[in-house]
Amino acid sequence: MAPVGPRSGDAIFANVERVNAELFSLTYGAMVRQLLTDLEEVEEVNKQLDQMGYNIGIRLIDEFLAKSNVSSCADFKESADVIAKVGFKMFLGVTATVANWDADGTSCSLILEDNPLVDFVELPDTCQGLYYCNVLSGVIRGALEMVSMKTEVTWVRDMLRGNDAYELRVKLLKQVPEEYPYKDDE
Repeated sequence: MAPVGPRSGDAIFANVERVNAELFSLTYGAMVRQLLTDLEEVEEVNKQLDQMGYNIGIRLIDEFLAKSNVSSCADFKESADVIAKVGFKMFLGVTATVANWDADGTSCSLILEDNPLVDFVELPDTCQGLYYCNVLSGVIRGALEMVSMKTEVTWVRDMLRGNDAYELRVKLLKQVPEEYPYKDDE
């Protein structure tokens, strides 16, 4: 039997059970609002959103790998492309563009023209330092760490701050060799 090839983001999105987009974005907004109330400091909320995203990412990668039939990526460039075209489509219903590679091929930008997390959102003046979608940077960081890539993910542009798109900068810090829990005695 021939191996099953990877599925496109559109094909996976068509078959995935979904939640109403408005309910999803309003629930996310309520969570961010509660964090702002509880933590009071915008920078602490940014850290908490990133940590929450990281925890989601280390679990979400299993579902992604099971449903997408994507085998291990050859390098960081291929991983970034799979995240942009398949991962974002599978979980958020949008695709991203991979751009702005550095000369070493260890840093790139994921650019989103549309972001379902920000429907109905306007940041008040008291929250100008808030990275409202910081959960996404944590998700990407956590998921990549589970496939042996230690990364740093930061926001470069944000439409809630008046920019023309949402841009995440993903930098590969190191490729972590896979560790096996036991040594095979021969």
